[in-house]
Amino acid sequence: MTASRVEFEARLRQIGADRYHDKHPFHQLLHSGGCTPDQVRAWVINRYAYQAAIPMKDAAFMSRVDDPKLRRAWRSRIEDHDGTDQNEGGIERWLRLADAVGLDRDYVASKEGILPATTFAVDAYVRFVRDRTLLEAVAASLTELFAPKIHADRIKGLLANYAFADDRSLSYFRNRLNEAPKDVAFGLAWVLDHADTGEKQDAAAKALIFKTDVLWAQLDALHAAYVEPARRPPGAWEPGTHLRIEQAQAS
Repeated sequence: MTASRVEFEARLRQIGADRYHDKHPFHQLLHSGGCTPDQVRAWVINRYAYQAAIPMKDAAFMSRVDDPKLRRAWRSRIEDHDGTDQNEGGIERWLRLADAVGLDRDYVASKEGILPATTFAVDAYVRFVRDRTLLEAVAASLTELFAPKIHADRIKGLLANYAFADDRSLSYFRNRLNEAPKDVAFGLAWVLDHADTGEKQDAAAKALIFKTDVLWAQLDALHAAYVEPARRPPGAWEPGTHLRIEQAQAS
């Protein structure tokens, strides 16, 4: 049975209410000021792997799109992360956050020390967007529906609880508050337009659930490696290492 447009949108939004990673214990710890400096650094390092993969995911998507209108609409997502002559981009802003928490940005950019589960989750998302239907690929991006709240909560929590936090170090999140709404408005409308059967609506909903699982799995791995039981796999970043020179000297 095909749901109405309003009913289907409500179904998608309920997925976020139930499953989005703002409810994960690690984010609750981070936003409340409960993370140690090294736990914050571990989050910055591992999240970089996801940030760096976003434009590759979007390029893989665009390579499959025949419709120039859809490609034009999607192109700005790559520019938002990779940057342009006028916009430094989200990846550079994330590396600025790495600077602020005392990490060696070259180490962060190398993606060495990433947790295996982070790598697997990020790679799974890129493969999903590359290999599944365009409807499923777009639907998976709709976690952006729920992102403004987590960005706002994160800005508020980090500013209140961590000395490194200021407008410059948190510029990634502030910019996403402006960039994400246009992306999600287009993506949501596209999914609602194209999920015109019950089968397609189910596929789109499952794609969005898959994406929430990708985000949740990364935080599960982070929490297990650096919070409880703090058991890290071989090759994972070790707390206190790969710091900026001045940070290492101060320590």
